[in-house]
Amino acid sequence: MATPFIAGLAVAAAALAGRYGVHAWNVYKARPVVPHMRKFYEGGFQQSMNKREAAMILGVRENAPTDKVKEAHKKVMVANHPDAGGSHYLASKINEAKDMLLGKTKGGGSAF
Repeated sequence: MATPFIAGLAVAAAALAGRYGVHAWNVYKARPVVPHMRKFYEGGFQQSMNKREAAMILGVRENAPTDKVKEAHKKVMVANHPDAGGSHYLASKINEAKDMLLGKTKGGGSAF
């Protein structure tokens, strides 16, 4: 006599769990999509570049190792290269940032 009652409770519990799962899935799908990207430096450039600004342009720390600076420079330059539709001004600033962090700066600033 108790077996049909227990079977009914099991079916009801499965139905409620399924309903909850469908509702949770719909809420998950309806959530706003937030890109998981780093926020890049949005400010203007200073008259004379310093290490802090150079590090912000390349997205590395001021005391980053040489290989990290070169890797970051390559990544940023590929995205902003003049041959791929990027700006000559930005490319010169990216190169200046790399030179500043690697200690190869001549102190003259960019060509622009």
